[in-house]
Amino acid sequence: MSGRLVLVRHGQSVSNVERRLDTRPPGRELTDLGREQARTFARQWPHEIGLVAHSVAVRASQTAAEIGGELKVGLHELDGIHEVQVGELEDRNDDAAIEEFNTIYQRWHEGELHLQMPEGESATQVLDRYVPVITQLRMRYLDDDAWHRDIVVVSHGAAIRLVAATLAGVDGSFALDHHLPNTESVVLTPITDGRWSCLHWGAKSPPFYPEPDVHPVEDALSSADPMG
Repeated sequence: MSGRLVLVRHGQSVSNVERRLDTRPPGRELTDLGREQARTFARQWPHEIGLVAHSVAVRASQTAAEIGGELKVGLHELDGIHEVQVGELEDRNDDAAIEEFNTIYQRWHEGELHLQMPEGESATQVLDRYVPVITQLRMRYLDDDAWHRDIVVVSHGAAIRLVAATLAGVDGSFALDHHLPNTESVVLTPITDGRWSCLHWGAKSPPFYPEPDVHPVEDALSSADPMG
């Protein structure tokens, strides 16, 4: 059996504490709790990890450094897997900005992939930069019958949920209703014809049924962590 692709959300950052839409790299650093979350992830992961990669954002590289240091595994920085770029909403933490971001994000998961954040990215643009990076990791490692270890990719909550749902065919309503806390992960495994299967989404295991009644905007407004 091949190894798995483990898409890990970074540890708690300063901007997470402040509920800020911090998406433009390099962004802000981890809190002390965020560093400890990363070390805890490394200590508790039940399988062998052969590679730790991360986005260009500071919070992702710091998370990866803590994981790699704990496991004595080298790090690789990857372009293209940073967070959804929110444009004019950048660095805001007011309810209006959080509502606008999550309203557009919901519409992405409902099929409006070309809708853009204000002066920011569309879902299509996010997928176009992110998915080829994942495809290259698959081709280089996971499609090799001799490779049996997991690949950890430290990335960002909104981007991970969008990409994982798209690659593994997880219903958008499920992705909208199941946020990723800091250092939670979505685990994908390669299957035939270039497709992926989702083995875990945070604490959830398949089947991942559609959620009949989701309220992502209201959930984000009441959450201490609207980017997860």
